[in-house]
Formats: sequence, C-alpha cells, structure tokens
Amino acid sequence: MHDPRSLARRFPADFTWGVATSAFQIEGAAFEDGKGESIWDRFCRQPGAIADASNGDVACDHVHRLDEDLDLIAALGVDCYRFSVSWPRVQPLGSGAWNEAGFAFYERLLQGLRQRGLKAYLTLNHWDLPQALQDAGGWAQRDTVQRFVDYAREVNRRLGAGVEAFTTHNEPWVIAVLGHEQGNFAPGIRDRRVMLQVAHHLLLSHGLAMRALRADGCRARLGIVLNLAHIVPATAMPADEAAARHADTAGRRWYTDPLFKGEYPAEAVAELGADMPRIEPGDMDIIATPMDYVGVNYYMRVVISASGPWDPAEHGRPVSAMGWEIYPKGLDELLRLLHRDYRLPPVYITENGGAFPDAPGNGRVDDQDRIAYLHGHIAAVADARDAGVPMAGYMVWSLMDNFEWSSGYAKRFGIVHVDYATLARTPKASAHWYSSLLREWRTTHGAASV
Repeated sequence: MHDPRSLARRFPADFTWGVATSAFQIEGAAFEDGKGESIWDRFCRQPGAIADASNGDVACDHVHRLDEDLDLIAALGVDCYRFSVSWPRVQPLGSGAWNEAGFAFYERLLQGLRQRGLKAYLTLNHWDLPQALQDAGGWAQRDTVQRFVDYAREVNRRLGAGVEAFTTHNEPWVIAVLGHEQGNFAPGIRDRRVMLQVAHHLLLSHGLAMRALRADGCRARLGIVLNLAHIVPATAMPADEAAARHADTAGRRWYTDPLFKGEYPAEAVAELGADMPRIEPGDMDIIATPMDYVGVNYYMRVVISASGPWDPAEHGRPVSAMGWEIYPKGLDELLRLLHRDYRLPPVYITENGGAFPDAPGNGRVDDQDRIAYLHGHIAAVADARDAGVPMAGYMVWSLMDNFEWSSGYAKRFGIVHVDYATLARTPKASAHWYSSLLREWRTTHGAASV
C-alpha cells in the first residue's frame, strides 16, 4: 500500500536523506564528565512539569552507546545525521571555562560519522540553555546573545571541520512561547512581554552568530530551523479568516518576516504597541543576514476557529498520539506558501514524524500508522518540489524513541524502538520501510546502497 518505489523516483540524486535527534532527549549522562546543569535538568525537577515525572538523566543513554547508535544510523542508509550539541556539556556555565570531556564526546561522534560516510548537521541550540545563564536572566537578557555567539565560535573552532551544516537555533517559537509565555516548557516562565524579548534575542543571536562564523572562515553551511504549521480558518466566515490570519502572524510571520524581510509584521507591531521588544539600531539587518538554507519542522496543520479551539478528532480527522491532526497535504501547502512569500534558500525538512502507541510483539514493532504518515509527508515534499520549491532534503523525527519534553517518555516518535527498562534498540517496521525507500532511490540513480 505504501510502496516506496514510485516515491523514490521523484527525488533527484543530490537530495539529502537523514534522521534527527537532540542532545537532551537522548544523551543522558546529565551530570557526568563535567557537564553543567541545563534549564531542562532544572525544569524536570519541578513537581508536575513532566507528565510522567521523568527526566533526562539517562534518557536513551546515547553518550554511553554512541557506537551502537551510529551503527543504527548507518544501517538505515541515510546520508546525514542531524543532532545537537548540549551547550552545558561543553561550557557548563554558559560562559568562561570550556569542558574538554564534553568536546571529546562530540569529536568522537563526528569521527564516527565520518568513518561511516555520514554528514553531520549540527544544531547549536536545541533548547538546553545552561542554567547559570538562566539564573542571570536567560534569553530575556541581551548579554545571552553575546554568550551564544562566543559558544557558536568555539564549537566551530573545535568541531567545524567535520560539520556539513550548522543550525543556530531549533524552533525559536517553542523556546519563546512554550518556555516564556505558556510556561509548560523550560524555563517555565509565563510573561508575554518577556516572551517577545526572548524571541527577538533568539533571532538576533542567530544573525550575529552566522556573521561571526563566516568571519571566522566557517566552511559549513549556516541556517536556522523553524517549526511551522499550515494555519487555516475553520470556515470561510470572516471571523474565522481573521482569527487564522492573526494566528499565522504570531506563529509564523513573527519569525519568517524578520529573517527574510528584515522587519516584524506591521499589523503585529501596531497591535503590540508598548509591548514591542527592545530593538536596537541595526538589529533587523543582522537578523536578515542571508542564510545558506532554512530548516522546516512540520508535524501538523492547525485549524483556527474564532469561537474556540478546533479539535481535529471531534471533526473526524485522523490524529497522532499527540492529538495532532495528520494532514500531509498541509506540508505541501505550507512550503508553497513560504515560497510565494519569500525568496527561499534551499529548504530542508529537518523534522517530520508521528507519535503512535507502538506495541512490540514477537520482537517486532509493526508501526503501519507511522509508515503511512512518513509516506504521505515525503510525497508532499515531492509535490512541493515539483511546484518549484527548492527542496534539498528530508530528515525523519526521530531516529529513536526518546524523552518527549513535557510528555516524558510516554510519546514515541522513533523509527527505532527503545525499551526504557533495558535500553535495547529495535528497528521498527518504519525503519525498514525508510531503508527500502533509500535503497530504491539509490538504485534509481545508479548509486550503490550504503
């Protein structure tokens, strides 16, 4: 039903295929070898913060199982691995001394990727800010912008020769809104004005870091990763359409307009008035520094109703275990919208996947729902590419089941199953399906399978 053969033929020989993870979600070794405390280490210890009262102390124990996990990645037949560096693992306080043991781990990781013929897509900030910086005000303080630039430069100095592409920040909307307005992600702050300032500083640090890395002679490609949903009105009623436009401005354009146009949306600026973040002269030009690529993380369409929350399940729509609507066409629609609104650099889908209630049986996990999800969304990428969107790659979220932030370990996104009691890894049916897609793609282009 989800035959990968015809799908594989729709992608060119230079398309990039990968899998993705993040440091806090898989690494474990939270307080070993000189690693400092992150805001997520602290947040997990707040009563009620995590659904199952878990934490990232062990997670998938990736630090101690590095070679096993790299072998898993290589066996899939992908071209690249997207991962993040834990800032407090390499600089425990977010300023000052560097942790040699932390850098040694990532050097081993990069060496392992090279030995297996895999390219490294390195994310500098996937949410785990050093707690010491948060204690000094975190992303709400402009000083943290410079601390991030210093960190980015040191990572490039030590590791950059082995990196294909750097991502400055993963999903600044999540850091700002979930972390500083809604407060259900670290650091757990609920303050709209703080959120707005945090968002500005994240974008500013992105631009400054790219400029600094280029000035340092960085050879890797540089970009940012945004979580974007296709936001649509529930009906054609004017109230619903206005509500959807407002949601799209706050959730998408507050980030994409500065990055690609050098300005915040005029309607948002007018609405915010005195609540606008502090913006210094030159900030917007820095934010709009041209990127080598942009990453898009896509999971769902969002339907907006002026009368209140729109629940896809109540309207008969399929949903994942997260309650998110499964609507692959929304990815194609989103990508075409972005291409229409902006002059896009090459686009990578840097995360895409679904959480489903995987149930192992006879040593297998037959996750057909996930296979259908991946097939549908990869086809949507092909549709967008056929329509002229400069699609350059696709990465599955995630390589393996892991710590799903405030949901703890209950939600499984991996194409590799993790038994949290034994930490044993078992490739699911979706992993085998993805591998078969990549084999077909290589055969199509006359390339040897990995």
